[in-house]
Amino acid sequence: MGRDIFWLLSQVISLYQFVIIAGAILSWLVAFNVVNPRNPFVAGVARFCYSLTEPALRPIRRILPAFGGVDLSPIVLLLGLEFFRRILWRILVGGF
Repeated sequence: MGRDIFWLLSQVISLYQFVIIAGAILSWLVAFNVVNPRNPFVAGVARFCYSLTEPALRPIRRILPAFGGVDLSPIVLLLGLEFFRRILWRILVGGF
């Protein structure tokens, strides 16, 4: 039972990590003028990624200092999610 719950939660974490990575890549593409943010599809994807990731990234951005225009908060969030996944593994499955 613990393995099944861990699998489900792990899949949800993986999907959220994918959204974080997609949002970061999309922000780079917009910043370097590769994609047009006025395109309805691009704007919709950006709005979707922003609405899902911004509540988790905002507190990290308040704590983390700015590094010359480079936003490191997605990396910190990804590392935090991996740490959380390992804690879940230990709690639910009891392994390493």
